[in-house]
Amino acid sequence: MKFRKLLILLLSLSLPLFALAQGIDVDDLLERAEAGDGQAQHRLGAAYQMGQGVSLDVEEAVNWYTKAAAQGVAQSQLNLGMLYNFGLGVQQDFTEAARLFALAAEQGLLPAQVNMGMLYSNGDGVMQDYAESAKWFRKAAEQGDMSSQLHLAEMLTAGRGVEQDYSEAAHWYERAAEQGDGTAQYALGIIYSNGRGVAQDLDKAIHWYTRAANQGHVTAMFSLGALYSGGNGVDQNYEEAAKWFREAALQGHSNAQNNLAVLYDNGQGIEQDLVKARMWFEIAYKNTYGDERIQVERNRAGLNNRMSAEQVSEAQRKADICIESQYRRCN
Repeated sequence: MKFRKLLILLLSLSLPLFALAQGIDVDDLLERAEAGDGQAQHRLGAAYQMGQGVSLDVEEAVNWYTKAAAQGVAQSQLNLGMLYNFGLGVQQDFTEAARLFALAAEQGLLPAQVNMGMLYSNGDGVMQDYAESAKWFRKAAEQGDMSSQLHLAEMLTAGRGVEQDYSEAAHWYERAAEQGDGTAQYALGIIYSNGRGVAQDLDKAIHWYTRAANQGHVTAMFSLGALYSGGNGVDQNYEEAAKWFREAALQGHSNAQNNLAVLYDNGQGIEQDLVKARMWFEIAYKNTYGDERIQVERNRAGLNNRMSAEQVSEAQRKADICIESQYRRCN
């Protein structure tokens, strides 16, 4: 979450500045800024921060942002908060950053609302307060921010800072999923599969798992394989199961590796190949722990009894190549 917060801050710092980088009349801007024009003060601060029309000078940017922020210019409050957050042109001060973000957020500035949600969630510059975090994520979510929709959905699911509400959580997951968030798409797959907060609908579960899987969400790939192989509420389809278990296996998902090995062993949805089955059991064994490893070892041992020593040796060789190549050479 710390990394996501940093990314949001960086994006919201940079985006409003590029729009100011063209056609700046610095002399006119300076005259209006010195006369107390808040928007001119903001634009001059951005010019100094970007080095557009003037020499890059972050301390001078702080000076003009401070003047504009004091007049209530929300974008300056946000940008100045960024500078305090990162300690650029000013001594780093998370508390002051939070104060400035709050001023901008209260004016409805979306990036500031997202940042406030993050700050209260992490306790950066403010006392950690999940209720306040949820409040700001809700405001940003209502403005269409995808990450805030996801955060709010997660908080509603867990009952963290808000009353637990699976139905509303599903609503916000869907809002984020429709914008392309893979994590939200996977969560919707689980929700429709289990019927939590919505009517159970395995067709919709497969729809959302598939959208997440097509974005590379490895657990969604495994979930699709499990649904198709189990045939629970959907038509059993071992070919689809093998496809998705393989996709997940190639990204290091140990349970998918074990299940793909089982399909190779049984010739279900894929041509029977004991060497490939033994290869994937070996790979899964090296990636599992505890009870899961015990089960993989049983599978591997049972297969050994039906293979020649040469076949076992070949499977081991292939497993080593697959692992050493980081799953690029696993044929």
